[in-house]
Amino acid sequence: MGLKFNADGLVPVVVQDAASGAVLMMAYANAEALERTRATGRAHFWSRRRQEIWDKGATSGQVLELVDMQADCDGDTVLYRVRAPHGACHTGAFSCFGETGPEVGELGRLWATMAQRIATARAEDSYTRRLYEQGIDRVLRKVGEETAEFLVACKNQDPTEIAAEAADVLYHLWAALLTAGVPLARVSEELKRRREQPVASVGNRA
Repeated sequence: MGLKFNADGLVPVVVQDAASGAVLMMAYANAEALERTRATGRAHFWSRRRQEIWDKGATSGQVLELVDMQADCDGDTVLYRVRAPHGACHTGAFSCFGETGPEVGELGRLWATMAQRIATARAEDSYTRRLYEQGIDRVLRKVGEETAEFLVACKNQDPTEIAAEAADVLYHLWAALLTAGVPLARVSEELKRRREQPVASVGNRA
């Protein structure tokens, strides 16, 4: 990784949630912090205020688990892609940059939590892990069942029931994507592609 450090021996680091694609925070790292990040699998930075290596989450619990790291094309910025089970912001928010709406943040958190459970939990302790181990056919049956219940809720015109059933559909849709190995960022990219199409384009659903 050929990097261009500034006069203080630092390089800016952008931190992105690997599951949702959300930008979580921006900080600085020196060569030692980058090496510790590689060695430990946890995000490390350089605290300019304290003038020391910053092991993110060591005291707050907001550990950022490294998925991968890479430099940009100019070598003057680094990207950490991470898992952030407890968010990243010192305010308790998922992202230091805020969220476009509470539903976006919660859906991103749900995805991150489910991905973590699949990766680390035991089937007897986690419905998500158990469902994942049962395979795509079982997951798709659940998507169908929950969708049918959502349609009934809509016919009943009960807002509370509709919201609850919609949450069940979204959970099992996320489970299907995770089981199929399709990241949420891929879905976001497709939505962005459709949004940027001319209005008259075939298949534009906006």
